[in-house]
Amino acid sequence: MENKSRSQTKQQKLPNQRWLIYPQKVEKTQQLATSLKILPLIAQTLINRDISTIEKAEAFLNPDLIKLPSPIQEFPDLDISLNLLETTISQNQKISICGDYDADGMTSTALLLRSLKHLGAKVDYAIPSRMQEGYGINQRIVEEFHQEGVSLILTVDNGIAAYEPIAKARELGVNVIITDHHDIPPNLPPANAILNPKLISQNSPYRGVAGVGVAYILAVSLAKRLGKMEGLIKPLLELFTLGTIADLAPLTGVNRRWVKRGLQFLPRSQLAGVKALIQVSDVKAKEQENSKQTNSQKSLKPDDIGFRLGPRINAVGRIADPQIVIELLTTDDKEVAETRAKQCQEINQTRQELCAEIEEQAIAWCEDSRINLHQERVLVVVQPGWHHGVIGIVASRLVERYGVPVFIGSYEEEQEQDTDFSTDAGMMLGSTIRGSARGIPEFHVFEALQFCDELLGKYGGHKAAAGFSLPGENLDKFRSRLSEFAHQCLEIHHLKPLVSIDAEAEFPELNFDLFRQIDLLHPCGIENKSPIFYTRNVRVSQQRIVGKGHIKLTLVKGEKEIRAIAWRWGDYFPLPQLVDVAYQLRENTWNYQTNIELELVGLRLPREVSPQQDSSIQPRKVEFSYSDRAYICSLYQIGDLQELRIRNSRGEVLAIQQGKKFGLLGKSRDNAKEVDVSQPRFFHLIKAAMNALNLN
Repeated sequence: MENKSRSQTKQQKLPNQRWLIYPQKVEKTQQLATSLKILPLIAQTLINRDISTIEKAEAFLNPDLIKLPSPIQEFPDLDISLNLLETTISQNQKISICGDYDADGMTSTALLLRSLKHLGAKVDYAIPSRMQEGYGINQRIVEEFHQEGVSLILTVDNGIAAYEPIAKARELGVNVIITDHHDIPPNLPPANAILNPKLISQNSPYRGVAGVGVAYILAVSLAKRLGKMEGLIKPLLELFTLGTIADLAPLTGVNRRWVKRGLQFLPRSQLAGVKALIQVSDVKAKEQENSKQTNSQKSLKPDDIGFRLGPRINAVGRIADPQIVIELLTTDDKEVAETRAKQCQEINQTRQELCAEIEEQAIAWCEDSRINLHQERVLVVVQPGWHHGVIGIVASRLVERYGVPVFIGSYEEEQEQDTDFSTDAGMMLGSTIRGSARGIPEFHVFEALQFCDELLGKYGGHKAAAGFSLPGENLDKFRSRLSEFAHQCLEIHHLKPLVSIDAEAEFPELNFDLFRQIDLLHPCGIENKSPIFYTRNVRVSQQRIVGKGHIKLTLVKGEKEIRAIAWRWGDYFPLPQLVDVAYQLRENTWNYQTNIELELVGLRLPREVSPQQDSSIQPRKVEFSYSDRAYICSLYQIGDLQELRIRNSRGEVLAIQQGKKFGLLGKSRDNAKEVDVSQPRFFHLIKAAMNALNLN
């Protein structure tokens, strides 16, 4: 009976979200729309991104028209790096690249391997073991490079915080160029040169490049200096595009300009590995309007990389050997490429299974632990046996679910396990915890770890995400200290996933014309997100579970019907019949027929009811008393549903739709909060109101 009750409660739950709807600037929107000949919804989206003048908008929509400053003017150590590389290549001395095991690090490594070999360098690479060594260059790698006679070490996507290993290399007489994009530590390593966008002007168009962006700038600058550009730019731009999107780098500045171009090159890639990866990922290039030409051309979208190509690359670095990806992206042999691409596909399937298993276990632990997240304001989940390579993905899923910063970890496999299960999570006393963290907009993950500095071993990251390690015996103090930090920056209302909405749209506006104009905003991603619109008072006419916990729906507003998908919303099935929905537009082709569909990102009970949906504009109102207090109740018909409203003497209204476990409580629907009406204080009040209306 208890399990059945839990299941029923789960089915009636709604997404725990807060909606931020940008203020609509009607006059400015119309001016921009008229001047640029774009739809008002697109103009409003540009204004929301602080692109509010015609000059700014034209530069954003046509990034190739912007004149870029020379990278040598922007990066102080770029000239030193080029001189050092040119000398090393001309003297036929060995260069070794130290990369990283994520998509950014692996694409950076492949990019520099390809370019340096093209430029005649004697070059090799190494990537530290994720499981045994963790992130970044270390002393073992430095010593091995030295023994192999390496003259120059080139780090990619790491090295900025590796003071001791870099100092060791310099002590051994090995030159070092650091290329990295992570936050700057108090003491910079004693490298010969450091290329990091965090060391250049905040206004520079190069400021937001990821590790693969720094590698691309270095490779192209060197090729220009040596006069060997022919045949190099397109393949390097493809690798830049893969790494930039997969690493969630901001799609602004040069990233936007170069990624836009790279997405057009990828469908016609000459790289054997990229072609094989696109094939196994079943990515289909779409026709894209070109404002400068009468014909259209095929292009990928960032989502094709973010959700298809990128995960297959990342999965290898998470749970397998990064060499598979390096070979995939550097080989010119079709058979080798196809073999490596199939391996990426199989490894990604294993990664998906691991993530699903760990996510399920983590959710079960959270539910059984009955953590008061309003009190803790941060979620710390540590369990034995979880794979370190995938827990960061699970952390992101938990943030989506619970709306709080998440720190998730497991124990080092090689540590001796203690069988005393008297402490948290079956503690392995004396062991080391390794974990990943993901934040919410108001919470700075790296600063939170700095706040716990004396409790931790190694840690690093940035505002949104980080990795860390700590002794097992420090776990309780770590959890307490994180909660203390969270209380300094988070209010209760922050503890819900944020849905930022660009504008309200009605169903007749959701057509191919709007979808094509959204393409003008691409590439969309971090700091240039795809527009999100919302529609009020939508009726859910059909819904069913598909795949692994997704909901497929048919939505109706007025006379228009449109299909939608809600990814991983199985816990909320079935959805209420009348809702407000927030969504992105997507194109779906089935049986040679293409339609516009909605991808739901937000849902809430209606905040206001349109008069045409209210067949009882002046419903019967009945006064009654309950617990010696006066109330007024009334019954509204909203579409196919009835809604009971109970008003108290303070003007607060409790609104409950027929058969629903959650209602709205507040003085207006705009600021109302969701409440569980099965709680005794609401349940008995509702019964009294129904008696007054003779509904029992």
